[in-house]
Amino acid sequence: MTRTARGGRSAAAPPDAAPARRSHRDRRAWGAFALLTAPMLIGLGIFKYLAIGWSFLLSFSAAHGTIGLGHWVGLANYRTLLGDAAFRSSLLDILLFTLFIVPVTFAASLGLALLVHRIRRGRAVLRTAFLLPAAVSYVAASLLWKMCLFNGLPAGIANMVRDWFGMAPVPWLLTTSPPLYWVVIITLRLWLQVGFYMVLFLAGLQGIPAEVHEAAALDGATGWRLLRRITLPMLRNTSVAVLMLQFIAAFQAFDEFYNLFNSGLSGSSTAPVQTPLMYLYNTAMGDQDYGLGSAGAFVVTALIVLVTLVQGRITGFGKGEE
Repeated sequence: MTRTARGGRSAAAPPDAAPARRSHRDRRAWGAFALLTAPMLIGLGIFKYLAIGWSFLLSFSAAHGTIGLGHWVGLANYRTLLGDAAFRSSLLDILLFTLFIVPVTFAASLGLALLVHRIRRGRAVLRTAFLLPAAVSYVAASLLWKMCLFNGLPAGIANMVRDWFGMAPVPWLLTTSPPLYWVVIITLRLWLQVGFYMVLFLAGLQGIPAEVHEAAALDGATGWRLLRRITLPMLRNTSVAVLMLQFIAAFQAFDEFYNLFNSGLSGSSTAPVQTPLMYLYNTAMGDQDYGLGSAGAFVVTALIVLVTLVQGRITGFGKGEE
């Protein structure tokens, strides 16, 4: 770049002028970036990472009725937690719940995705209709199931359906034999989650080239054979991601269990089934034993990480296409 000097002569710009201007622009850009992201980063650091670190320290302290670091007790909270029969029972309950709800949700969402994918007209309407429950609050849905569908009264919707078939009304949320409350929990979780995972499977199905299915059909692959040999292998990455999300969501179950069984129409102050998060909520918020509650939070986190790693190892998550 040149500039005209006095007397009509052209003088070259200093060789370090352009780098200096670029350096100035870079500093201004980084300054604007820091100014815009600082509130979010500060809030994230204080309310998330600092809170996690503080909770980790609390798990080694005798913190009763305060979140201040009390007497250092080492691993005593962890030993107390793992020695509590109620906590071990909650782990068994959530394990049984996970082993049932994950395959059922997986199969239902995949089946709906296959059906909706085959529909040419009205696909967007059906996709939206199935996805809408995913936007509903778990608390609102739990109260709807508890007070309208499965309230145990003759006027309840579930009991009215039973009456059509000549069956007597039953108390759905009480401890009975067989334990009918599992019907309430499973149907609620399916209604809330199937649509979301169906959309994920739909995205995977739309990523499969139509030519692949056409070529397989010409070779005689139809129905179950086409699904098993072509569709499912090409949905492998989507299936693994869906399974991982479902396992994590199952182990984090809290809202529906808490709102279905704690007080109200269940008729009992003691829940017939509880999850680890319910146990920790009652320990930390009810008994105000924040040290024991913090220890339980890290035990549940470690369990979720372990299950995720095992599933990733079995399914080959992260290895890419073979």
